[in-house]
Amino acid sequence: MLRIVAAVVATLGLAPAAFAATEYPLKLMSCGHEVNFDKAPESVISVGQSTTEILYMLGLGDRVKGTALWINPVLPELADIDKDVERLSDNAPSFESVVSKKPQLVVTAYEWMIGPQGAVGTRQMFDDAKISSWVMPTECIGKDNTQSMDGARTKMFDTEMLYQGISELAQIFDVTERGDKLIADLKSKEAAAVAKAKALGLPADVSGVFWYSSADIEIDPYVAGANGVPGWMLAKLGIKNIIASQEEWPTVGWETIVTSKPTFIVAAEMNRRRFPADDIAVKREFLTTDPLAKEMEAVKNDRILTIEANAMDPSVRAIFALEKLSDALAGFGLKK
Repeated sequence: MLRIVAAVVATLGLAPAAFAATEYPLKLMSCGHEVNFDKAPESVISVGQSTTEILYMLGLGDRVKGTALWINPVLPELADIDKDVERLSDNAPSFESVVSKKPQLVVTAYEWMIGPQGAVGTRQMFDDAKISSWVMPTECIGKDNTQSMDGARTKMFDTEMLYQGISELAQIFDVTERGDKLIADLKSKEAAAVAKAKALGLPADVSGVFWYSSADIEIDPYVAGANGVPGWMLAKLGIKNIIASQEEWPTVGWETIVTSKPTFIVAAEMNRRRFPADDIAVKREFLTTDPLAKEMEAVKNDRILTIEANAMDPSVRAIFALEKLSDALAGFGLKK
């Protein structure tokens, strides 16, 4: 395991040792909840793919004693680490299954997993079990989670929230130098993707829509709201999001989407099969056969891009998806 961690650290250009030391005791605020650490946790449960992959990228795979809530396969470069980590559940694990592993810390990117009405448990439940809990700041900054499971963003997602989360995790585990180098690498990728799109000189009316899934293929789809991760991607690349809702994933009728004439469509690909439309093949069949959808210029010109569902949530994959979208724009043949 240590050789695998070292290989991943080297691949990402991270220092294997000599970190800037965290000063303990450490006190952090996590989504309004105070979290205290006397030392770096030796064991952690990660409820969610995004936090799990961040921990792996920080070279902390040997401390992850279990994971849950997976939508896509693990990043290929992290597969050797992940194969040795127990998968508690592909969906929400039970509180008992998490506590039974006796972790010193449990982390997640979602308050609907660990929060006031958490599917796994509340912050107080974990406090009572003497297990620290930490939620990514992407879930709380400029976001209201009281009205729905996915919440509504009152402020557009920005990667500074993601980088803050990576930095805080690195601080908790006393690997701040690794965190700083990972953030620097991601910022470089982000800047390069934006510069590449800007160099294309896209028309001012280019627009897009992100389709996550649909409870039933015949009813209104779940699409990306204005302020979520997909909205951020579009804004960074100078593209209009045809969806104006502040909800993270509102349902919007196909009539409205068709009338808005998106230049391209981004469809989520995932392993989850909660709904038939979770399957990317089902999405593509609908777009090319539905009497309304198939008349969109985006469909007629095959401007349908597939991106992993997890990249549409706050995660390091959002940066990779930004790169993919920037690359795809060059092939769409869009000119002023």
